[in-house]
Amino acid sequence: MKWENIDQQVCSVARALSIVGERWTLLIIRDAFKGTRRFEGFHKNLGVTRHRLTERLTMLVESGVLTKVPYRTNPERFEYRLTRMGLGLYPVLMSLSHWGDQWLADENGPPMTYWHSRCASGCDPQLACSGCGEPLRPEEVSAKLGNELSEYVAHLERQGLAVPSDAELPRQAGEYRLAQNKKE
Repeated sequence: MKWENIDQQVCSVARALSIVGERWTLLIIRDAFKGTRRFEGFHKNLGVTRHRLTERLTMLVESGVLTKVPYRTNPERFEYRLTRMGLGLYPVLMSLSHWGDQWLADENGPPMTYWHSRCASGCDPQLACSGCGEPLRPEEVSAKLGNELSEYVAHLERQGLAVPSDAELPRQAGEYRLAQNKKE
């Protein structure tokens, strides 16, 4: 499967990466969370080429992560605002920042610290179970196949075909879906 078809994998990580997997994209989103709204602001803050920034902003608007809102009519100018979908990336950015602080900070420590205004204390982002509230640890969480992957595995078993490993399954199920869609 080619990179431009990564969103066809039956995998939420691959689908998300099809939108946020390019190196400038999460930095643009980070700056949007910090209040940057206009093209020139993103360009100045990031130092990315105008061409690349235009590509990334266009893709984020087309994907539904940002929306363009006019702020001037003559000449027409727009600013970019996070949509609900874009706001949903907040935990991703916080987790990525926390990981960078934990593993990549130098002798000066983390470049930013976070403050929770509701309880008036410093905070570190943590993933927690929605059922019991306990922190999630990789050794305590397991993944189970969703509907589409379960149906694909059942199809393979009915055909007497080998079931791929969990790592291969999303790509192969996506290729199967593409082939089925071409038949229709």
